[in-house]
Amino acid sequence: MKTYTAIIERCPDTGLYVGFVPGFRGAHSQAETLDELNLNLQEVIAMLLEDGEPKLEAEFIGTQNIVIA
Repeated sequence: MKTYTAIIERCPDTGLYVGFVPGFRGAHSQAETLDELNLNLQEVIAMLLEDGEPKLEAEFIGTQNIVIA
């Protein structure tokens, strides 16, 4: 079992949730709910892993708040 970190955003134009795994080419999806998005991402990642474990192009480290005065 492997765990991947996905970044989740909401599109202001469509209202859809959009998720992607940083550095994992092709690992992205969208959905109307967070639960649906999670399932979609699981399916996409499982499909991509059929070709073998990818070499990630980046590693998720975290987020930072940037304050502009």
